Amino acid sequence: MSAGEEFKDDFRKALPRELVLELTRRSAWRATAAVLSDVAVIALAAAVALAFWPAPFVVLLCVLVIGTRQHALFVIAHDAAHYLLYENRRLNDFVGRAAATVQGLSMCTYRVIHRLHHNNLYGELDPDTALHGSYPRGRAYLVKKLLKDLTGFTTWKTYAYFLGGAPALNSATNVALRPLDDTSGKLRSEARSDRNAVIAFHVVMLIVFAWSGYLVQYLVLWILPLVTVVQAILRLRAIAEHGATTDFSSPLTAARTNVCPGWLEWLIFPHHVNYHIEHHLYASVPHYNLPRLHREMAARGVLDGAEVVRFRTTLSKIFSERATA
Repeated sequence: MSAGEEFKDDFRKALPRELVLELTRRSAWRATAAVLSDVAVIALAAAVALAFWPAPFVVLLCVLVIGTRQHALFVIAHDAAHYLLYENRRLNDFVGRAAATVQGLSMCTYRVIHRLHHNNLYGELDPDTALHGSYPRGRAYLVKKLLKDLTGFTTWKTYAYFLGGAPALNSATNVALRPLDDTSGKLRSEARSDRNAVIAFHVVMLIVFAWSGYLVQYLVLWILPLVTVVQAILRLRAIAEHGATTDFSSPLTAARTNVCPGWLEWLIFPHHVNYHIEHHLYASVPHYNLPRLHREMAARGVLDGAEVVRFRTTLSKIFSERATA
């Protein structure tokens, strides 16, 4: 009997307690290094774009690079929402909120939304099913969705959702969810305060850049990748993590770990977010320990029968034609 079968009722008991405690230990320098690496790439890309401004090819390439690192900062905010960046909760939330705020997102609101996703994976209360549910839907359907993302037409839905301003329709149950209605008064108040701060920050940024004479550069190099590149990566990654799965009875098969080369991880799955089964089973493990967690689980047979596949296999699944009855 494999460990996956032996611990099917609670997979988190499959690893020794001492090992889990070691893997969940926070490293302030590794968290800081991850944040600074993303910021450094953004700064370098922006500097190159400004140096060659307005050369279309160079600017477009820099927009793509900036978009991938904006998405990487979203993953940093995700870790902060799980309290995984720093042991100090205030520092954790300060950095997490900053990483989200510069993108127009509320980390505190996302914390509430994401808790529901983890606690109700593919259930009636899973708000993320609106994004990744019911796949495959056909190659043309997903291509059309990604093209709409890349042209900015779906941005308003993303921000309405992540700012808690609009309900998410669970495509599997047709239940509309407003995640902030299903949380404590304290978390709801924090989310609303954070959301207001995010909106105020971006109003100020528009005024500052308009006054400085760099409004066009700000809109092209910061806002444009947010409303195009980031939207497409968010959708593709979410569907790669949960789309086109057929067995929702276990986190091993309701989520997916995507195996891919380092350059592809950097582009689409930054900060080891591709180890998604591992994250769902051990949500207290920070991103830099997920590769080791994966190895430990695999060595003990916990991942036997799990959706651990190469990314190209995932693409073939999520772009497949809709199954006929």
